[in-house]
Amino acid sequence: MKKKVLLMGKSGSGKTSMRSIIFANYIARDTRRLGATIDVEHSHVRFLGNLVLNLWDCGGQEAFMENYIASQRNHIFRDVEVMIYVFDVESREFDKDMHYYQSCLESILQNSKDAKIFCLIHKMDLVQEEQRELIFKEREIELKQRSLPLEITCFKTSIWDETLYMAWSSIIYSLIPNVQMLESSLQNFCNICEADEIVLFERATFLVISHSTKKPHYDIHRFEKISNIIKQFKLSCSKSQTLFQSMEVKNSNFTAFIDVLTPNTYIMVIMSDPTIQSAATAININVARKHFEKIEKMASFR
Repeated sequence: MKKKVLLMGKSGSGKTSMRSIIFANYIARDTRRLGATIDVEHSHVRFLGNLVLNLWDCGGQEAFMENYIASQRNHIFRDVEVMIYVFDVESREFDKDMHYYQSCLESILQNSKDAKIFCLIHKMDLVQEEQRELIFKEREIELKQRSLPLEITCFKTSIWDETLYMAWSSIIYSLIPNVQMLESSLQNFCNICEADEIVLFERATFLVISHSTKKPHYDIHRFEKISNIIKQFKLSCSKSQTLFQSMEVKNSNFTAFIDVLTPNTYIMVIMSDPTIQSAATAININVARKHFEKIEKMASFR
C-alpha cells in the first residue's frame, strides 16, 4: 500500500535535514553537509512492513516553486495523502512563504481535497526558549486562519531535540489504516501485564506508533526523548557490529523493558509494581508476539 507524501517549503527551511534524521539515520550535526534539493527527490520508505511512504521532497527555490504551481500542478499535487509544509521560523520573507503555501493549498484543494495538511514551524532552537510557545501560537493562529477551508495541524520542531520525533510520529500515525485496532490490543496487553505504560515503536525509525498509559506522567515528551535515545543507542551498537535486540533498565522506582515485538516494531513496557518478576513480563511479551503480528498484517493491508 503506497501513500504519497509531499514535503514542501522554502529552500533552506530544513526539509531534507529532517527527512535524513527520521528515515536515513543521520544525526543532527551531520545534516550540515547536505546540499539543497534540486527539483523533486523521490524516496520510498517502507513502514510497518506493507505501508510504503512515497515521499516527494520538493526543492524550495523560487523557480521550482513557480514551476510546481504553474506547469506541474496536476503531477505534483494529484493523489496526495499528506502534505507537510515546513516554515523556517526565522525567515524574513514570511509573506512570500505564505504566498507559496497558499498556492500549494489551492493546488491540493483542486487535486487531493482529502489530503491531510501538517505545518511545521521549524528551527525553533534559534528562538529564545521563553519566547518559543508565544511565537509558535501566533504562527499557528495565522496559518489556521489563512488555510481555510482546509483544516491543518501545526507543530513546532527542531532537529536538535525530541520535537521532530513528536511531529513525525503524529504524521505517520495519521497514515496507518485501522490504527484503532492496534491501540485496542495494546490497551488489553497493558491490562494483562499490569503495566504502568506500554509504547509501540516502529522498528527502523523508532517513531511512536501507539501507546497505552494507566498512570499519568509529568513529562509529555518522554516518548519522543526515548525515540531519540534508543535510536542513537542502536546506531552506536551497529557501528561496533553489535545487534541491538532488547534491554532492561531498572531503578528503585520502575523497570523498563524494550524488546522486539514483531518484525516491524519494538515494544516498551514500564512496570512499577516490585512484586511482578521480570521473567513474567518477558513471557507476556513473548506470548503477545503472534497476536500483534496478525494485527499488524491486518492494519497494513487495509
